[in-house]
Amino acid sequence: MSKARHVSETPATQFLKQHKVAYTEHTYDYVDHGGAGEAARQLGLDPHAVVKTLIMEDEAAKPLVIVMHGDREVSTKNLARQAGLKKVEPCKPEVAQRHTGYQVGGTSPFGTRKKMPVWVEAEVLDYPVVYINGGRRGYLIGIDPQVLVGLLGAKTVSVALES
Repeated sequence: MSKARHVSETPATQFLKQHKVAYTEHTYDYVDHGGAGEAARQLGLDPHAVVKTLIMEDEAAKPLVIVMHGDREVSTKNLARQAGLKKVEPCKPEVAQRHTGYQVGGTSPFGTRKKMPVWVEAEVLDYPVVYINGGRRGYLIGIDPQVLVGLLGAKTVSVALES
């Protein structure tokens, strides 16, 4: 387990504090393209409990957020169908950064620059705690996944594919 390092506040942690949401902080050494799997490995966490925040867009280029297990991929076809959209595809990194205010690899669904609809893989909500990006590369927060529904109005979908 890596040593706890003090992490300055991010828009995500400010948002959670403002809404009086409890969370734990977990830092690790960020590795380009290491993803949630690398974070889970360094922190000794269940890779299925480490979730990633992905920014997608619909056919009209309107952004949306999908929270997925770190060890799964998103079926964009199923997401579009379940969300009632014609098409969903990942945003380009620079577009995702404009929508969220976060650097890719450090995207959190909390405290985003733009308010976007949030979708969450249904099984994520079965965990008592999930580890999600806290708004900076190399920084996860442990949080009750029900906060995604209660605070962000996340809707559930079943769109996971094996990685």
